[in-house]
Amino acid sequence: MLLKFLLIATAITAVLGIAIYKVVSDWAKGPALGVPMIILGCVLVGDGILITLARGRRTPTKGLADLRNRDIVIIGIAQGIAAFPGVSRSGMTVSAMLLMGVKPEESFRLSFLALIPASIGATGVTMLLSNASIGSVVDTLTFPVVLLMILVAALVGLVSVRTLLKAAGSKRIALLTFVLGALAILSGITSIYFGAG
Repeated sequence: MLLKFLLIATAITAVLGIAIYKVVSDWAKGPALGVPMIILGCVLVGDGILITLARGRRTPTKGLADLRNRDIVIIGIAQGIAAFPGVSRSGMTVSAMLLMGVKPEESFRLSFLALIPASIGATGVTMLLSNASIGSVVDTLTFPVVLLMILVAALVGLVSVRTLLKAAGSKRIALLTFVLGALAILSGITSIYFGAG
């Protein structure tokens, strides 16, 4: 069932993600980049409200085995939408699953598993579609810098995943969603105010 989930979600993500990437790759620079963060923040705050309302009515009980093909396609669409600048891939997929009634712990687990093929694909697409830009950056990196980047990313990733999984298992998931939404809105407003280019 996990392989089916990953194959369907990744295929949908690839089709949508590549289309979005091609459209936004030449998108305006500067303050316009703050707009998706504000939209994301509003979506997260809305998700927090829906999670709060949903938790008051019923406890999410679905697991991977309970997901239908339609559910997996929706998760793939949510993940593909994250190709827009400033949109959180994990936020989109976890929110979609929580709204479907998937248990928070299972939502985070499946979201992070879906990350693996999505990030490999995104890296490949980025390298293929922006080869010249990447080449100039790679030429400036030394092995120790790359090693340090990998170690820091791995450490921060492990701490973040552990913290988020702990939060997902608690009753504070709605609070976490509100906080992430507020941070995204603040980030978007800051980007618009100070400019991002």
